[in-house]
Parts: sequence; C-alpha cells; structure tokens
Amino acid sequence: MLRLQKELSEGSYQPGPYRTFEVHDTKPRIISAAPYPDRVVHHALCNVLEPIFEKTFIFDTYACRVGKGTHRALDRFTEYARRYRFVLQCDVQKYFPSIDHDILYAMLCRKLKDEKVLALTRRIIAHSNPQQPVLQYFPGDNLFTPHERRRGIPIGNLTSQFFANLYLDGLDHFAKESLKCPGYVRYCDDIAVFYDDKSRLWEIKREMDNYLASLRLRFHERKCTVAPVQCGGDFLGFRVFPDHRRLRRSNADRFIARAKRLQRQYAIAKIGVTDVKQSVGSWIAHASHGDTYRLRSSLLSERVFQRG
Repeated sequence: MLRLQKELSEGSYQPGPYRTFEVHDTKPRIISAAPYPDRVVHHALCNVLEPIFEKTFIFDTYACRVGKGTHRALDRFTEYARRYRFVLQCDVQKYFPSIDHDILYAMLCRKLKDEKVLALTRRIIAHSNPQQPVLQYFPGDNLFTPHERRRGIPIGNLTSQFFANLYLDGLDHFAKESLKCPGYVRYCDDIAVFYDDKSRLWEIKREMDNYLASLRLRFHERKCTVAPVQCGGDFLGFRVFPDHRRLRRSNADRFIARAKRLQRQYAIAKIGVTDVKQSVGSWIAHASHGDTYRLRSSLLSERVFQRG
C-alpha cells in the first residue's frame, strides 16, 4: 500500500490488467474484475468524487448513492404508480459499452479542478478494457466517427457505477426542469416517467431521444413502453402494481438454480452453513420487498442441505 500511495502521489500509478468473465443474468454480460490495488484506488477516488457531485444529482436517481439503492427506487416507483395513470419505461441500449470517454471526461472537468484527480480519472477511464461492440451513428458523424471515438467502461468497477450514474445526470435535469416531468425515477439506465396523459409521455420520450443523441446514446426501442400503471411495470426485478409487487419469474428461477448449486457445494463440504445462510438470506431480504411470502415459503421448503 505504501508503494501505491507513492505512485499516486508522484502521478506514476498505472492500472493493472482486468480479469474478465461472462455472466448470464437476464442477458449475457461481461464482468471485469480489477486487481486488488486498483480496487483500493477506485474506492479512494469515489470517496473524493461523490461529495462533489452528490449535491448536483436530483433526488430521484438511486444508483450508487448513499441512502438510496434498489429498494428505495422501488418504493418511489410504487408511490408514483399510486398518483398517476400511466408510466413510460425506457432503458438505454448497451449502456456501459456505449459510454463515450470524451463526453464523460468533459462532465468531470466541469466540476473537478484538481489536476491530479483529473489525471487519475482520465487514466482509469482510458484503461477501460474492450466491451461489447457498439456501432451507432449520430447527427454530424462521418463514416469513421464511431470507429474513432473511445467508448465503453467495465461493469464491475465502483468507479464505473459512479460514472454511469453521472453520465445521465444531465438527462435527469432535462426531464425534471425542461420537460417538467412530475414523476420521474432513474436507477442507472432504467428510467420510469409517470403522467396522467399517455400522449404526453410519448412526447417526453421523443424529447429524451434527442437529448440522448447528444450523449451518443439510444434507448432500446423494443423496451420503451407506455402503459397504464394498473397493468404493472417491470422494474428492478419486480412487477410493480399500485397496490402490490410480484417478483419476476426470472428472479425466482435464478434463485432455484443458485440454491441447487449451493446444495451440491454443501454436500461435498466445499462451503459451510454460514455461506449458505448468507447467500439464501440475501435473496430472502430482496424478495421480501414484494408480496412473496408464499413463494418464499414454497421455494425454501423444497431446499434440503445435507452432507454426502
């Protein structure tokens, strides 16, 4: 750690290589694990950046913020679903792989004045490993523009989570201050806008399309919907209705697969009781934010952990 401190002080620090692996959640994702010293740097940098930018974020953005998180976002979604008739839901197409390095760095430069901090953030962004290929053209591009611009930040870094939240901060303010969206919730690139007028929501979506183009991003068109809140909205692993929440089937299926894997590992003494309790307990804590008592009881009654 003393060596790392010296490198950071002198400006000679260089990030190490990532270890990458693919996970299959709702869709395949490439996860990048940085070396331990780099993770220390990422946490230290976020401790500097977060207080500076936190005051600029709107109330209703919930990713990578102290006192926010998925469950607070779910509560806010439910609150708005009880107040408005319709909801527009959108997410950004290939969000992490599409984040433009120059645009992100320019956002950081507007607030940061310390040259060493700026140099460190620039180095971390530039060190991003290759992500899923994205080829998109925007107004003003020539044939080579998408190939010339560096884009994509690794899923797995704490800094990436912070940068991903910051990158859409301008869209948040545009939606709240220019478009006057009364009900608006964002968690990373999952966005929900509530209103009593269905046609107005489609107008808002078109305006946000134009704003996203300035960030070299696009919504995933097949996932952009406007629907009555009474039909429920898919948000952060739940189907959310004004008066109740259901856990999405895919989430329960993933828990069943995880539980079977834990049973196999426990049977051959690869893991202990504490590991099982922690893994199962985390899922119970998440699922309990929906109306899932019967589901939890059913799934857990089928799980027996024994040696041999």
